[in-house]
Amino acid sequence: MFYIELYCWPYLVLLQFSVSPFFSTIDTVTLEPDKPSLKVEVSYTARLECCYNTSGSKEFLWIKSSKSANKNIVTHPLPDAVTENKKGESGIHCGVLILRSTTLNDTGFYRCFLNASVVFTHGTYLQVYNMPKPHDESVKNGILAAEGILLLLCVVLPSTTLLFKVILVLITQLEQCKIVCIYVGSNEDMQLEKP
Repeated sequence: MFYIELYCWPYLVLLQFSVSPFFSTIDTVTLEPDKPSLKVEVSYTARLECCYNTSGSKEFLWIKSSKSANKNIVTHPLPDAVTENKKGESGIHCGVLILRSTTLNDTGFYRCFLNASVVFTHGTYLQVYNMPKPHDESVKNGILAAEGILLLLCVVLPSTTLLFKVILVLITQLEQCKIVCIYVGSNEDMQLEKP
């Protein structure tokens, strides 16, 4: 393995010098932590941010990844999204994506693609949900009655089976006692008749 590394070394140096002019145009970027997830109710506004620190171009594009109908992950850019680019403290730039009146189809993983540095930000998973409808009183009462019946069955059935087992054991012991008493009684009768 040592010989292979020595043998490959000149090629690696040559590769580094031939590729380095392409990478010199790429700016250094420091990514700030994104909010990992955001839950929003349907038809509300979602506000997503991707923050970064760079000395180069501040151009970015929002990218959305989501599952399609056949369970494949589909990634597509959002060029017409409502975005703004704001500058925070200490040179931190934030791209803001505003989704007004969200729908269930807006659920997905959103990231910024920084054009100058060819870097994706960490991203935020947006979950859009329907608020469950509250149940009326009759449904709640039915659920409570069913829970009560199940609880009663869970208590009554095991206790009755245990009670019947105890009664069965007592009956068998009583029958064995009668048999023993009859046997003992017949022996005493035989002894009385002998003299």
